[in-house]
Amino acid sequence: MKIGPIELSSPLFLSPLAGYTNLPMRLTVREIGGLGWATTDLVNARSLIEGNRTALKLCATCAEDRPLAIQLFGAVPEEMRDAAIICAEMGVQSVDINMGCPVRKVVNVGGGSAMMTELTKTAALVRGMVEAVNIPITAKMRLGWDDQNLTAPDLARTLEDAGVAAVFVHGRTRAQGFSGRVNLNGIRAVVEAVSTIPVIGNGDVTTPEAAQHMLDVTGCTGVSMGRGAFYDPWIFKRTAHLLATGELLPEPDFAERIRVLQRHFDRYVEFYGEERGAKFFRKVAPWYARRFGPSKPFKRDIIRIKSRADFEQTLAEFIAWREQFCDESGQLLSKYRPEPMIASFQRDEDDPVFLRESIPVPRGPVDVW
Repeated sequence: MKIGPIELSSPLFLSPLAGYTNLPMRLTVREIGGLGWATTDLVNARSLIEGNRTALKLCATCAEDRPLAIQLFGAVPEEMRDAAIICAEMGVQSVDINMGCPVRKVVNVGGGSAMMTELTKTAALVRGMVEAVNIPITAKMRLGWDDQNLTAPDLARTLEDAGVAAVFVHGRTRAQGFSGRVNLNGIRAVVEAVSTIPVIGNGDVTTPEAAQHMLDVTGCTGVSMGRGAFYDPWIFKRTAHLLATGELLPEPDFAERIRVLQRHFDRYVEFYGEERGAKFFRKVAPWYARRFGPSKPFKRDIIRIKSRADFEQTLAEFIAWREQFCDESGQLLSKYRPEPMIASFQRDEDDPVFLRESIPVPRGPVDVW
């Protein structure tokens, strides 16, 4: 598939995930393989214009981090236009407009999901950005504000007319937050609403089978994965292989998971420095542990690390402790092995397995996020 003039190696996308989809994460999943396109964490347009250090850090990239889109949020047309120009000057391949974020601080300034409620105003903002740069402009949206206002199909048509190169659709409303199930029929309605641009589906894709199911049911051109990529950084490689061959590759073994965990940590230290990198990695490492089998000591100790030495000691002690649950060949005894990951569409929402393996998300009413 293509985004504007850019041909992708696969129809698989890494979704923006606040606080997680930084350069170390993007490089890690790109190295594993299968990823066609990545997007930065959302960046405040005004902060980028002002040269805010945090905003610039979110935009940090390198030659291996291609193709890449910077995701902007904001509601002032002139600011979004000028920020898009800055992004183009940085050499990224695209700018994505956040029209889906449900978080209050984004919505209250007219950004994120609020942009789905005023189509004329949003169209004017988008046209200004499209006319200002020579790289593709895309948009990420939800199905609507709530079940009574499913504006995504109308918005997608409006954005198509305004010149966007693609739209990404999370199959929930703003009011839903991350509750309930993704609405595949809602995504399909967006696919059917446009005629010249690709639609990329998003939501509840945590296995290769779920990605295939979304493509089959919705007719979307590509699939974007966020939380699913942290649960399984190999999801892009395994999904790309499934789409190309019909064969489902086995999950990576323990040694491969440890190798990638270490590489991910190294990149955090390289990017943030040792102390900050170790501190920030505390919230990343437990995701890997979900597929380690018995891992209580690792989960307990990894969230306390302050340095590379702490990380290496914690990992070495865990690997030695884990041996008691393995056979002579180093494989976990069957009773200690994690249950196979099952596509979310195959599960009942009340199934305790589904609840146990689900990805952590904000809780409570969306208006208090």
